[in-house]
Amino acid sequence: MPGEFIDIRVDAKVAKNATLARKLAEICPVSIFISPDEGSGDGIAIDESNLDECVLCDLCLQAAPKGKIKIVKLYE
Repeated sequence: MPGEFIDIRVDAKVAKNATLARKLAEICPVSIFISPDEGSGDGIAIDESNLDECVLCDLCLQAAPKGKIKIVKLYE
Protein backbone atom coordinates (compact mmCIF):
# COMPACT_ATOMS: atom_id res chain seq x y z
CA MET A 1 0.00 0.00 0.00
CA PRO A 2 1.43 3.42 -0.90
CA GLY A 3 2.04 6.01 1.75
CA GLU A 4 -0.84 7.96 3.21
CA PHE A 5 1.12 11.13 3.87
CA ILE A 6 4.21 10.96 1.64
CA ASP A 7 4.98 9.80 -1.87
CA ILE A 8 8.41 9.70 -3.44
CA ARG A 9 8.71 10.12 -7.19
CA VAL A 10 11.86 9.19 -9.08
CA ASP A 11 12.59 10.52 -12.55
CA ALA A 12 12.71 7.71 -15.10
CA LYS A 13 16.14 8.86 -16.29
CA VAL A 14 17.75 8.01 -12.94
CA ALA A 15 15.46 5.18 -11.85
CA LYS A 16 17.77 2.53 -13.35
CA ASN A 17 20.91 3.94 -11.74
CA ALA A 18 22.18 1.11 -9.50
CA THR A 19 24.93 3.26 -7.97
CA LEU A 20 22.45 5.92 -6.90
CA ALA A 21 20.08 3.22 -5.62
CA ARG A 22 22.80 1.83 -3.35
CA LYS A 23 23.63 5.31 -2.07
CA LEU A 24 19.97 6.10 -1.33
CA ALA A 25 19.52 2.80 0.51
CA GLU A 26 22.60 3.56 2.58
CA ILE A 27 21.73 7.13 3.57
CA CYS A 28 17.98 6.90 4.17
CA PRO A 29 17.46 6.79 7.96
CA VAL A 30 14.08 5.03 7.67
CA SER A 31 14.89 2.49 4.92
CA ILE A 32 12.56 3.81 2.24
CA PHE A 33 14.96 2.87 -0.55
CA ILE A 34 15.96 -0.72 -1.31
CA SER A 35 19.43 -1.48 -2.62
CA PRO A 36 19.81 -3.61 -5.75
CA ASP A 37 21.92 -5.86 -3.55
CA GLU A 38 18.77 -6.61 -1.53
CA GLY A 39 16.87 -7.85 -4.55
CA SER A 40 15.32 -4.62 -5.82
CA GLY A 41 16.36 -5.25 -9.41
CA ASP A 42 18.74 -3.01 -11.30
CA GLY A 43 17.76 0.39 -10.03
CA ILE A 44 15.97 2.44 -7.44
CA ALA A 45 13.18 0.66 -5.59
CA ILE A 46 10.99 2.04 -2.83
CA ASP A 47 9.69 0.12 0.16
CA GLU A 48 6.18 1.55 0.17
CA SER A 49 5.51 0.22 3.67
CA ASN A 50 8.11 2.69 4.96
CA LEU A 51 6.96 5.78 3.06
CA ASP A 52 5.08 7.29 5.97
CA GLU A 53 8.16 6.91 8.16
CA CYS A 54 9.88 9.64 6.12
CA VAL A 55 11.29 12.33 8.41
CA LEU A 56 11.76 14.82 5.54
CA CYS A 57 15.52 14.93 6.10
CA ASP A 58 16.12 15.63 2.38
CA LEU A 59 19.20 13.38 2.25
CA CYS A 60 17.78 11.62 -0.81
CA LEU A 61 17.20 14.96 -2.53
CA GLN A 62 20.79 15.97 -1.85
CA ALA A 63 22.19 12.64 -3.10
CA ALA A 64 20.30 12.61 -6.39
CA PRO A 65 20.79 14.95 -9.33
CA LYS A 66 18.74 18.10 -8.79
CA GLY A 67 15.03 17.58 -9.43
CA LYS A 68 15.30 13.85 -10.14
CA ILE A 69 13.70 12.76 -6.86
CA LYS A 70 10.67 14.50 -5.42
CA ILE A 71 9.05 14.10 -2.03
CA VAL A 72 5.35 14.78 -2.38
CA LYS A 73 3.39 15.63 0.75
CA LEU A 74 -0.05 14.16 0.18
CA TYR A 75 -1.58 16.04 3.10
CA GLU A 76 -1.10 19.57 1.75
